[in-house]
Amino acid sequence: MLSKSQIKLINSLSYKKFRDENKLFVAEGDKLVHDLAPYFECVLQVTDADDLRKVSQMSTPSSHLAVFRQRPSADPFSIIQNTPPQDSLILALDTVQDPGNLGTIIRTADWFGVHTILCSQQTADVYNSKVVQSTMGALARVNVIYCDLEQTLSAFRKNNWSVYGTFLDGSSIYETRLNKTNSIIVMGNEGNGISEKIKQLVSDKLLIPSYPADEPTSESLNVAVATAITLSEFRH
Repeated sequence: MLSKSQIKLINSLSYKKFRDENKLFVAEGDKLVHDLAPYFECVLQVTDADDLRKVSQMSTPSSHLAVFRQRPSADPFSIIQNTPPQDSLILALDTVQDPGNLGTIIRTADWFGVHTILCSQQTADVYNSKVVQSTMGALARVNVIYCDLEQTLSAFRKNNWSVYGTFLDGSSIYETRLNKTNSIIVMGNEGNGISEKIKQLVSDKLLIPSYPADEPTSESLNVAVATAITLSEFRH
């Protein structure tokens, strides 16, 4: 049975402020907890039905909840020198704010073997419970690093990495010769796309063309969908 202090702690982790202070996060569900356990230190597990009703962040509590310790913050600049060729395709997220989108992007990155995601400080919190749940365990294998994105991408450019971004005025991704190593793919905000400062650091502007190109269509693609299409083409 959980103590009052444990209940208070778990419930506080629904807020970013307390997740940051305690360096902890919550995961719910047997499979998710099982998938994360080998990669994150578990500090508390809850399986009692009465306790779960008091601390679950889900409308219908699952049968298993765990509190994990967050990964230590990583240095994005160490990637430049220490990334092996097979891991040298990286995602960068410029203020992706929807937790569901972020979780889906992490899951998609895992599917396509992308192990590092660089995030602007304004991007949604990776340890938000909605993000954690929607990664479906992919968080175990994808390292999400928050950084000064402008400064970080500038350093990568100086070390001869290609920086790709998706734009409505870019070159068709299907007709562009893509560098599949030492490359970063930038995905922008849901409403505003890639910011002006980050746009200046993009070396190659890509377009995911609609079909057929001469007929009216939706204004844009969902950022998670666009990420999946782009990664698929890089891995083609």
